[in-house]
Amino acid sequence: MNSLNNKALSKYCERAIANSATISAERKELLNQLVGYIENTGRDGKTPQLNFICTHNSRRSHLSQIWAFTAAYYYKVSVNTFSGGTEATAFNSSAVSAIKSAGFMVDALGSVNPKYTISINSSTHYTVWSKTFDDSFNPIKNFAAIMTCSEADENCPVIPGATERIPLRYEDPKQFDGTSEEQVRYEERSFQIATEMFYVFGQLAV
Repeated sequence: MNSLNNKALSKYCERAIANSATISAERKELLNQLVGYIENTGRDGKTPQLNFICTHNSRRSHLSQIWAFTAAYYYKVSVNTFSGGTEATAFNSSAVSAIKSAGFMVDALGSVNPKYTISINSSTHYTVWSKTFDDSFNPIKNFAAIMTCSEADENCPVIPGATERIPLRYEDPKQFDGTSEEQVRYEERSFQIATEMFYVFGQLAV
């Protein structure tokens, strides 16, 4: 089943899969909403479209998109993953470092709001950058809006075109910016999100 062809990333993913046993029953209820959306959409013969949304599209929404893509690839589940914010900023450098430490190969193009090529292996990669959730790159209808932060969830009561809205909030590692804990907290959040995305797609692979 594991076709990552990336030794470091494979080990990280195996740790995340093992860690899924620690997810609480309450949290699994939320994650199972996402499982159900993907199952039902696939059953209708459509490819599920997942748009992970946060305020700035700089940390949690990007990490969620990347780990959802990776877990889907790992388990061979067909989905399209996107991310966006209520405003565009840039993919945070500490979040990028957390992705690198997990084993992804990362290249950046540009300086103000760089486009990052995230590579699982030599043949599987895609591009992410900060954008609004309604950017022309993202789907405009028939998608799940997955709200990864409380601010965006509370301030955007309606996401146009979304057929399902799933509140999957994560604590913001931004609060540790500029402290000695910064990188540890970003890596901690990345691992939590990886764990939960591997739980979701693991259910779909059964």
